[in-house]
Amino acid sequence: MTQTIASRVRTLVLLILAVAGALLAGAAPASAHAALTGSDPAQGAVVDTAPSQVSLTFSEPVAVGDDSVRVLDPKGERVDKDDPANPSGTTYSVRLVSGLPDGTYTVAYQVVSADSHPVAGAFTFSIGAPSETTVSVSTQGSDDGLVGWLYGLGRYVSYAGFVVLAGGAAFVLACWAPGARVRAVQRLVVSGWLALTAATLGLLMLRGSYTTSGKVGDVFDLELLGDVLQTKTGAALVSRLLLLAAAALFVAVLFGAYARTADVGAPDSGAEGDGGREGEGRGERDGGEPDKRDLTFGLALGGTVVAAGLAASWAMSEHASQGLQAGVAMPVDVVHLLAVAAWLGGLAALLVALYRAPAHTPVGRDAVRRFSRLAFGSVVTLAVTGVYQSWRQLGSWSAFTDTRYGQLLLVKIALVAVMVAVAFLSRRWTQRLADACVPAKAEKAESAEESVRAAATERGERAEETTGAEESEHSEGERQPAGAVPAEASAATGASATAERSGAAKESDASDGASPAAGAGNDGAGQDAVRAAQLARQRAATEAARQKRLRDADPNRFGLRRSVLAEAGVAVVLLAVTTVLTQTEPGRTEQDAKAAAASSSSASATGQGSGAVSLTMPFDTGGTNGKGVVSVDLDPAQAGDNALHVYVEGPDGTPVDVPEVKIALTLAAQDIGPLPVAPDRITTGHWSASNVQIPMAGDWKVEVTVRTSDIDQATVSKNAQIG
Repeated sequence: MTQTIASRVRTLVLLILAVAGALLAGAAPASAHAALTGSDPAQGAVVDTAPSQVSLTFSEPVAVGDDSVRVLDPKGERVDKDDPANPSGTTYSVRLVSGLPDGTYTVAYQVVSADSHPVAGAFTFSIGAPSETTVSVSTQGSDDGLVGWLYGLGRYVSYAGFVVLAGGAAFVLACWAPGARVRAVQRLVVSGWLALTAATLGLLMLRGSYTTSGKVGDVFDLELLGDVLQTKTGAALVSRLLLLAAAALFVAVLFGAYARTADVGAPDSGAEGDGGREGEGRGERDGGEPDKRDLTFGLALGGTVVAAGLAASWAMSEHASQGLQAGVAMPVDVVHLLAVAAWLGGLAALLVALYRAPAHTPVGRDAVRRFSRLAFGSVVTLAVTGVYQSWRQLGSWSAFTDTRYGQLLLVKIALVAVMVAVAFLSRRWTQRLADACVPAKAEKAESAEESVRAAATERGERAEETTGAEESEHSEGERQPAGAVPAEASAATGASATAERSGAAKESDASDGASPAAGAGNDGAGQDAVRAAQLARQRAATEAARQKRLRDADPNRFGLRRSVLAEAGVAVVLLAVTTVLTQTEPGRTEQDAKAAAASSSSASATGQGSGAVSLTMPFDTGGTNGKGVVSVDLDPAQAGDNALHVYVEGPDGTPVDVPEVKIALTLAAQDIGPLPVAPDRITTGHWSASNVQIPMAGDWKVEVTVRTSDIDQATVSKNAQIG
């Protein structure tokens, strides 16, 4: 039976690993969490005159570097200049060299979203008319390939390590204190700490290459590592390592001082009988119980703080840190992760205890009941926090089926439902285990009484045998004739007389012959003691094996072990789905990006602008240094509140300062305006105005007045579609 069970366990483990690997391998690396929602010029657009800059608008803030946005001419040469700028909101722009000829230009971008995932892509626009281009931009991002796969694996291992570490420790503290002395449980929790630490170090090393080139050789680039340490994700990983140092101290105390104070039977008297109550009584008399309570409280409080800090290292750098209600979402995410750890990590500890706990420290019904209550509370917490997170990330019912995030979320919900169903079966086995405990106790008491009676009978028989032997010796002495000397005494007298006559030499020989005899006797006694110790150990091992066989033969415990094993198998797959889910673009963002792309395509087809508007107009005031180009960015170019940026450049494309820049907005169709706007100077060649109110949508005329001297000024204008 044992070999059959072992083969089934191996088959299940291999199946679980295969499913988890397939899920991780199927995680689309391009599933980043920021999406390009608009650009100017738009994708595929054909413009009459060369733009002075290219603007990209994303669904959330992104991090840009020196080469994050590149613009290539038809020959593949770069025509962008200066580093990318962030004029407003989620719009990022890069300036272009002046005097670009007609043809098709390629815009390639590679940025990092605010929730730590790389975003890469490319599109084209044309000046005058489309042309052939030699540019071939690879669609493979830095998160594809081996580095991306390793980074995804590291994320999975880090989640699993956190779950095992936090959940296993919680199981020992809250459900089964004797587990602190069980070697298998100790190995489980320590392996969780090791896995989380190794994965965090690996993620820190891989991060630079993951967000830039994607090359394996760049993993050990110290310059990239320094750049990573200055980012939000790098700070989160370093904070996690510092918290893991505190976690190591926690684990040492848990399996050191706490394990020494944890009586084997005290927390689970139902499993160990009266020994637990006796242990508790001794602790109270010795004054050890208050110390144990203080130690337990300190470990619980400190462990909760460390676990919450570890969970926050994810919450503050991923999904929850960006988007809608980030201030509420981050604490909710921390609670969600702690509930996952308590449920799944405690389940792993229970599985190890059921299969690997020694015979003298079995996990009893009370420990299983306590974990059942803990798991129920965790499931309720997961349901509440999961509903909030789903609403926040999806935004609509259609996103469940129309987006990859929603589809994965449905798979996760189904797996949770399966786990809850299996957990219900486990609760039933636990109840049966408790019901079967009372007759087991009665049988144990009866067997103890029988053992006592048998021992008493055996002692009586031995006493009778001893009395009979003494009586036999006494009767044998009485049968000797009066005045006769016993044979032993006569022999001794003869030997004594002979020894007196033999002299010193013979006495020496006699003493020399007696020494080996005495040594032989001592050696025999030592060998008997060794044999006795070996026999005692063999009897103890045999008894432990017998108790384990009896324990495993219990159908209720066997059923509980199988149901917990099945539940743990589903948990492994669930954790893999969760890891993939954290690497997938949220449904709300995906739908917004699709809507923006559709709107952009429609606007391009009708010749109207949509989203952020960028207007470029040459001017000539007629005076000295009176020629140049003025650009106006309006974001989001919708009715209501807008941000406006103005850039002034000389004929050579360098930013220049002018005494005054004024803006006026007019909607002639509705006889509205001109509405004056007075932007503030930000830096050389850059002016900005916030809270620019545009009352309604329509075809607005944007007039820009540029004054280059006290008497020289010019007014230029262009129309822009607002709304």
